[in-house]
Amino acid sequence: MQFLFKIYQRFTWLSIDVVLGAMAGMLFFARALRVELAWQEYALLGMAVWCIYTADHLMDARKLASGHGADRHHFHLIYQKSLLVVLGVVGCVGLVWAIQFFGFSQELFFGAGLGVVILAIMLGVRKLAAKQVRLKELSSAIFYVIGISWLPWYDAPEIDYTWTAFGLTILYMGLAYLNLIMLSSLDTESDSEAGFSSIATIIPQEKLNPRIRQLAIALVLAAFMGLLLVNSLYRIFPSLVLIMLLLHYLSFFKSGLKSEQIRMRMEVAFLIPAILLVL
Repeated sequence: MQFLFKIYQRFTWLSIDVVLGAMAGMLFFARALRVELAWQEYALLGMAVWCIYTADHLMDARKLASGHGADRHHFHLIYQKSLLVVLGVVGCVGLVWAIQFFGFSQELFFGAGLGVVILAIMLGVRKLAAKQVRLKELSSAIFYVIGISWLPWYDAPEIDYTWTAFGLTILYMGLAYLNLIMLSSLDTESDSEAGFSSIATIIPQEKLNPRIRQLAIALVLAAFMGLLLVNSLYRIFPSLVLIMLLLHYLSFFKSGLKSEQIRMRMEVAFLIPAILLVL
């Protein structure tokens, strides 16, 4: 069991779970917007997400004070040279592949532009540090969902630009934001020791956790209302978001679970849309 846990740790430290969750999220929006995407588009999204998250972790690792920080930061600090090489290779291969697949089209320029904007915001948040640290999780959640949903939105016919689709997108952003502030709460001690800023390092736990609970309940109620109000053909989508939200809530507020166990369950939640592959 300990061996399997170590494999899982490396899996998460390398952001593979985030990549798979992003691909499952793109599938969610593709099905909700009735769009068929090629497997290459999922692969290119996965490569882009891995590059962004790995670059983010490497930037964090460079600021890491000796002996402090989470294990994933130390992992990226120890293997930063190897990861930089892999990052460069994956980034170049992804760019060349995207040019071959999309050509010099609007999809290519929008996707590349979005990647640049996300990296610029990541750097901007670091420059602003504690002054605007509340924006870190919110901006990350918004751009995460834009990143996984823009291609389905781009390919969807205008007839599918419905309030249901917009509502699902906003709800998914809420889920992503909830995930990030929950993770910030779990990492409060290690982030504080390492000198990193997050919403959990500026808002005391006794104030932050009730806000997390209120946000989680509000999102659960919104998903449940969506389940009741949407057309029967679309009910699977708020149902999946509702399950993901409940898994977050029950994992975070269940006593007796270690932070790694909570993190594992919340990351697994983002794989739930993959069930659409068999429906």
